[in-house]
Amino acid sequence: MGDLAAAGAALRYTGASIGYHGTPVLTHVDLNLAAGRRLVLIGPNGAGKSTLIKSVLGLVPVLDGTATVFGQPPAQARAVTGYVPQTDSLDADFPVTTAQVVMMGRYRRIGWWRPTRAVDRRAVTQALDRVGLADRAGTQFGTLSGGQRQRALVARAVAAEARLLLLDEPFNGVDAVSQDAILTVLRELSATGTSLVLSTHDLALARELADQVCLLNGRQWAVGPPGEVLTAETLRRAYGRHAVDVSDGRTVLVEP
Repeated sequence: MGDLAAAGAALRYTGASIGYHGTPVLTHVDLNLAAGRRLVLIGPNGAGKSTLIKSVLGLVPVLDGTATVFGQPPAQARAVTGYVPQTDSLDADFPVTTAQVVMMGRYRRIGWWRPTRAVDRRAVTQALDRVGLADRAGTQFGTLSGGQRQRALVARAVAAEARLLLLDEPFNGVDAVSQDAILTVLRELSATGTSLVLSTHDLALARELADQVCLLNGRQWAVGPPGEVLTAETLRRAYGRHAVDVSDGRTVLVEP
């Protein structure tokens, strides 16, 4: 794991096309994300944000160009990559506690059939505390609110000690308290060297959180600092018929 974490950029895509069954969904992807930096993916529904994230996990193939994670093919870097999906696949009625869900983040370290160790239990406790769910450790996961479940999934990734954390629309349907808790954890993680890739529709959040913004819609339209990418003209080109109204320094997308 240490060798991977020390190898080159956290994320490097060059002239990449990504898709399914040989058909590109996303083209012209050029990214270079350093350790501890935060990349926010912006684009309309169907733009390819989730496809790009899944390609970082090695779950969707790169059809052309190159892609590396810590200098390795994406599938070979999963041991240092954490993933927070839009929604978790766990059945709400499945009898598993919040702490058990977070412990799943440790399985790559301890193996699926081996007993947990004190270091694993401590990592779970600390992760739950960081997201403000220490008092929900024994609560059935399915009974948590939507925001609490999302915080638990972030805690699962934290417990895994990922060096690159991928979050697919982590704030959809999340209450303000949970959003603030997640944002605090993300800033703490990046401050200690964890690289972040996060997709969102929220332009204000992208401006606030991102070191780099990547604007997608079937292709990469722009990448760079928020002030350079989230401009009216660039957003108009990427979003097509959507109108963009800029007032008081804010950029607003308006459906036609």
